[in-house]
Amino acid sequence: MDFGLHGKVALVAAASQGLGRASAAALAREGARVAILSRRPKELEETARQIGAELAVACDLGQKESIAAAATLVREQLGPVSILVNNCGGPPAGTFDTLTEEQWYGSFEQVFLSALRLTRAVLPDMRAARWGRIINIVSTSVQQPIPGLLISNAFRPALAGWAKTLANELAPDNILVNCVAPGRILTARAETLDRAAAEREGKTIEEIRAERAATIPLRRQGDPDEFGRVVAFVASEAASYLTGSLIRVDGGAVTSL
Repeated sequence: MDFGLHGKVALVAAASQGLGRASAAALAREGARVAILSRRPKELEETARQIGAELAVACDLGQKESIAAAATLVREQLGPVSILVNNCGGPPAGTFDTLTEEQWYGSFEQVFLSALRLTRAVLPDMRAARWGRIINIVSTSVQQPIPGLLISNAFRPALAGWAKTLANELAPDNILVNCVAPGRILTARAETLDRAAAEREGKTIEEIRAERAATIPLRRQGDPDEFGRVVAFVASEAASYLTGSLIRVDGGAVTSL
């Protein structure tokens, strides 16, 4: 299937590793001109080389000025952005008693405001072209809270609510807004959480992963490339009647309808 993405400029946030990297790689394979953002310059350059991204831009998603500068550079180097993938690193794990107010404020900037700021930066060009895709990588926590991830359980649903309303506002301009929610995907973030759980519960990381896999109908965790291919589809011409939707990539783990 031709996804119709050849030559379109795609901007993917937090793409030096994990789900952002997988999304950027899938878009690049479909012929998009991909720019990737990360606050890790060294890893970012290597990722760009490996996946065929045309531009790597150092950017701190928690800083308004950094986002504005990055978006301007992408436009100057590659042209108007047609596809935006809003993504960020996972917020700190913890409970109400262990998380500080500073962590809440920092996570709000990173998880929620970064998506709003990047969207504001690219929206004028999407409106001018009357074509755009805004894809928000959220989490299955938007539908089923995850124990120990209190901040994610609070801010990811807020982002999904914003995206649903934005989809209605931008539909007349042919700009589609959707969320893609990963479940258990084998990323560095998942490994960090698994190691923490193993230490906390006095188990091996293999035991923790086996327990996690047993809760998934497919009886395994996902591969990042599987997730990236879904993002590429949502960005494509094949998904031209898809907006305001939440697509779960979780192996069937979420129990709600």
